[in-house]
Amino acid sequence: MASIRCSSTCLRVAGRSNEASNALRVPTVRAEGVVRDPLFRWRPSVKLKRIAGWSVLLLFLAIGIVFAVAWSRSDNTCGEDLAGTPRNPMKAIVYCDYGTADVLRLEDIEKPVPADDELLVRVRAAAVNPLEWHYIRGTPYIMRLGTGLRKPAVIRLGVDFAGTVEAVGRNVTQFKPGDDVFGGRTGALAEYVTVRESRAVVPKPANLSFEQAATVGIAAITALQGLRDKGQVKPGQKVLINGASGGVGTFAVQIAKSFGAQVTGVCSTRNVDMVRSLGADEVIDYTREDYTEGSERYDVIIDNVGNRPLLDNRRVLKSDGKFVLIGGGGPDAGNWIGPMAGPIKAFVVSKFVDQEMVMLLAQLNKEDLAFLSDLMQAGKVTPVIDRRYPLSEVPAAIRYLEEGHARGKVVITVE
Repeated sequence: MASIRCSSTCLRVAGRSNEASNALRVPTVRAEGVVRDPLFRWRPSVKLKRIAGWSVLLLFLAIGIVFAVAWSRSDNTCGEDLAGTPRNPMKAIVYCDYGTADVLRLEDIEKPVPADDELLVRVRAAAVNPLEWHYIRGTPYIMRLGTGLRKPAVIRLGVDFAGTVEAVGRNVTQFKPGDDVFGGRTGALAEYVTVRESRAVVPKPANLSFEQAATVGIAAITALQGLRDKGQVKPGQKVLINGASGGVGTFAVQIAKSFGAQVTGVCSTRNVDMVRSLGADEVIDYTREDYTEGSERYDVIIDNVGNRPLLDNRRVLKSDGKFVLIGGGGPDAGNWIGPMAGPIKAFVVSKFVDQEMVMLLAQLNKEDLAFLSDLMQAGKVTPVIDRRYPLSEVPAAIRYLEEGHARGKVVITVE
């Protein structure tokens, strides 16, 4: 009897075990005549793993080879341009290698001849911008993909200029020799520059000196496009300009006022009176007060400095406000991506908030120069000049600009 009871118990246990097993079993799935187990996970074979590994290795090897070839071929025309004596010489600032302002040289090079659609301008004054030391140093390094990996591809420097037309190409109709003009063209730190009639060059307002007109190019157009295009400033809106005493900032304060905005400028103690004289309704001394901790809320923030965290700027920006990042960081702000870190952060954050956060890279053009010319002729915008240097002292001008304390613009006079 004991053995029979044991057998019954065993059978009952076995039956329950089979039921549990059947309950846990996942049914197979039939699809187009193929029986598949849903718990099956595809695992790459050893062969596929090897193929993928070799593919990645070959890709990196190819990139390395391309970079090495590009690096070895990265050169410029310094050797041929500076080798002999020019037949028709002019003075110009050149640089044959990347580095600090010490690599800049004042050399005699061949005077350019205007093409059929170009003007030859006798430069009377030029201006320097942070753009120049970016090109001189070749930083952030990512920019070297366009400017030359090992050496600068273009050895001329400068963009902003003002001067007098000396000659014109046969197809030029809007200008004639003797016209005073201003604008932007690579190689402006020289006695002469050529520029296409259709590009960034317009007549100089009669009420401006050559030195004043030379400051306009990059800085004023950056301020204009930041306020009008990115900020979309409207009359009555509250606009805060961080870095209101610099090259872009001094133009931004005046342009924003011409748009009818209520302007708050942020600057250091020594520049408070100057920024207020430009028309700012309120001026915040950043050595005494942090504008991101105030109670005021702004429709537009123009940030020329990038010295406050992005989230702190959001705190004083209206829910539908616009944050425009223009500058940030000095020559030692990071060699690889440098000032691009801020725009990358702004781009990421903007995807998760209602406020607009954008970066501006200004585009020089004839139409905006003409718009600014009208503002200056009307007396609504007046360039601010901090210091003047002769063409032979451009390295000193760049060093001063790199310190980050210029009040308005730094001008280069060309005799």
